[in-house]
This record gives sequence, C-alpha cells and structure tokens, in this order.
Amino acid sequence: MSLCCICVLGCLAQRVRHLSGKHYNAVVDSFATLPPLTSSDIVMFGDSHTEFGDWQAYFPQYSNIHDRGIIGDDAGGMINRLSQVCSHCPKAIFFECGANDLSHGLTASRVASDVLRVVDRIRKACPHTKLYVQGVFPINEDFGRWKALKGKTNVIPIINNKLRQGCKARGVTYIDLFSLFKEPHSNKMRKEICKDGLHLLPEGYQIWVKAITPYIDQLNRVK
Repeated sequence: MSLCCICVLGCLAQRVRHLSGKHYNAVVDSFATLPPLTSSDIVMFGDSHTEFGDWQAYFPQYSNIHDRGIIGDDAGGMINRLSQVCSHCPKAIFFECGANDLSHGLTASRVASDVLRVVDRIRKACPHTKLYVQGVFPINEDFGRWKALKGKTNVIPIINNKLRQGCKARGVTYIDLFSLFKEPHSNKMRKEICKDGLHLLPEGYQIWVKAITPYIDQLNRVK
C-alpha cells in the first residue's frame, strides 16, 4: 500500500462517526470485529438495498464477496465509515447510494454531487481498486409508504444521468440497474420485484445478481 493511501486511511479512521440509530451503530461495530478485507476481496458497499442482499448465497462459487451495506446510510455516513472498506484496498467495490440522500430533501444535483464525493474518496484511498457505481434504484409511490420520497419518482433519472456522466469523466464503470428495475415507459419500480415501493423482493435481487455476474466472474478470473 502506498504511503499516500496509508495517510488518507489514517485520517479517515480518526473521523469515523456513526449515524443515529441502534441498528446502524450495531452493524458498524460488527464490521469492526470482522477480519480486515484483503486485496483479493470484492465488497458490496451501500445502504439497505445492499445490506438486505444475501451476497454469499448469490455467488456460492466465490468466497471473497463481502456485504458492507447498512440500512439508512447515506453519502456522508459512507464516507465516515470508509476506513472499514478501504483499509487494505479490496480488489473491487460495488457501490450504491443515493436513496436516503434524496429522502433528506436534497436536489438531484446535490445528491449526485454527494455520491460522487464518495466515489472520489474511494479512488483516492484505493487507486488500484476496481470501482463499480450502481445507479439509484427506482421507487414506486403507489405503495404510499415512503413519505420523504413523495414526488421523487422522476427525480431519480436526473440523478442517475449525472452519476453516469460523472463516472464517465472519472473513468469509473457505471452499472445501470435503474432501467432493469423500472416499469416499461415509466420511471416507477416494477411492483412485482419490490415489497414496499423501495426495497427489493427476491425477484429483484435475481435481476441485480444477473446484471453484475459478468463483472464478478471477470474479477475472479483476474489474479
């Protein structure tokens, strides 16, 4: 690991802060007890969408895939706990973020800017880690459950367009999951793949897994 990487991670480690919430703090603490990630590992890094995934079960042929998602996390929270993900610069990070930031009432530009700030911090801390940015998932307001996301259905494609452009400018791989999850001719999440208008059912995870399998397979072919 380069001296620059060590210095960046050292600063990050000094500034880890937990978002409020018993579950959030418990999961952050549990990550701290796990063996450090290695340069051979692939990390799923994100919010509830990531935490709810059973990633090792989805990829039973690989033992190097690790879940570092936490319910309710946002860009600020992910930066604050980045030292737990980047301490030994894993082989790859599959990153998703933005739904909770959007629920805070931020503009599309601000959400995209904050998510790309995490991207920049990851690239600075781990310049040799392969980074995949997965766009913000669609929502379905017909469920009427997520009041903080009311009226945001058509904002998400704007965020994703900014993320796509930002990733292209940075030479980072952008994975368009939004198009796979939304209804045809609409920006709403497909009802048959979500359980509450936001979170995925197993059918949704099957789509996600199929979309990233080529990347996972390629990573595990590269020594």
